[in-house]
Amino acid sequence: MKVKAAVVNAVNGPYEFEELELQELQANEVIVKLVASGICHSDEALRVGDAEFPLPAVLGHEGAGIVEQVGAGVRDFQVGDQVVMAYNSCGTCPSCRTGHPSSCVSWTTLNMSGARADGSPIFKKLDGTPVSNFFTQSSFSTYTITNVNNLIKVDDDADLRLVGPLGCGFLTGAGTVVNGLQVKVGDSIVIFGTGAVGLGALMMAKVEGCATIIAVDIHDSRLDISKKLGATHTINSKTENLAERIADITNGVGVNFSIDTTGVSAVMKAAIDVLGIGGVTAPIAVTPNSMEMNSFMDLVLLNRSVKGILMGDAIPQLAIPKLIQLHKEGKFAFDQLVKFYDFEQINEASADSNSGVTIKPILLIDKTYRQNEPLPQ
Repeated sequence: MKVKAAVVNAVNGPYEFEELELQELQANEVIVKLVASGICHSDEALRVGDAEFPLPAVLGHEGAGIVEQVGAGVRDFQVGDQVVMAYNSCGTCPSCRTGHPSSCVSWTTLNMSGARADGSPIFKKLDGTPVSNFFTQSSFSTYTITNVNNLIKVDDDADLRLVGPLGCGFLTGAGTVVNGLQVKVGDSIVIFGTGAVGLGALMMAKVEGCATIIAVDIHDSRLDISKKLGATHTINSKTENLAERIADITNGVGVNFSIDTTGVSAVMKAAIDVLGIGGVTAPIAVTPNSMEMNSFMDLVLLNRSVKGILMGDAIPQLAIPKLIQLHKEGKFAFDQLVKFYDFEQINEASADSNSGVTIKPILLIDKTYRQNEPLPQ
């Protein structure tokens, strides 16, 4: 099958539309016809070389679409199913068996190697050149091949134009709060960076009953959105004294939890400094940056900890339907954060995401899809 895909051919190069060939379908795979895909910061990190990845590649890992064809070994999906795609996992290692597929022993190979587990490509150029896939998904394409472990079946009334970003950005933010940090009713939390991941975390902190939810950013417009979505306090760290404000809000004791979604060295350190005794911080941004800290003074002396949490430590097949239900109930209003672009506007959408103009761009790949009409504006 020939497909139209947005290809990144070189580090820091633009997305270029090319005709590619999908390779032979394997037993545990399906072909998905893409309806829409979110653009995530991780796509940009790979495009500009902040994270090493074999090029040329078809990126995209927040895809939603319709099952077009199923492999011989597929039992739980059939042609016509509406699906959201998340990350791949082996399903059989100890981490997968105990409900932590984002800690799968093969996670890097399955999601970041650019090929299937057996090393074969999913895409090739018409001259035979292999093209890397991302997350065994590569949603910046009209059709893709993905593994059954990537798939989450959604109800027939779910609007596929909207729900794709639940596969990564919003899943990561929400899951970090629920699974990674395991916040409790009455806890306090500071969220640094109010993009899609940060706001996903903020909305879930409200759902889970956190009493103090502090949003930190350098853009007042983002902080205004944070208030609407559940922040009890906001801080513009460019114009306000962060330490003084946190001390004032928490009566000098600091917060129970913090999340950094910026990946900026000074901000990651600040996320430690705002913690109270026994506090936990989660630096979850994809970043080439590191931070300096004194293990005794910053952590040991106050029983603080730094916790790495990949993909919100979430099981997508359980978490994404829950997020959709919360959205229906008006408790996870991620639709307020999206802007729709035609597939052909991918470079514009990516630039708008990078500049902060758009919190969550969604590419409309199949413009014949008409579920629940209105949506795009």
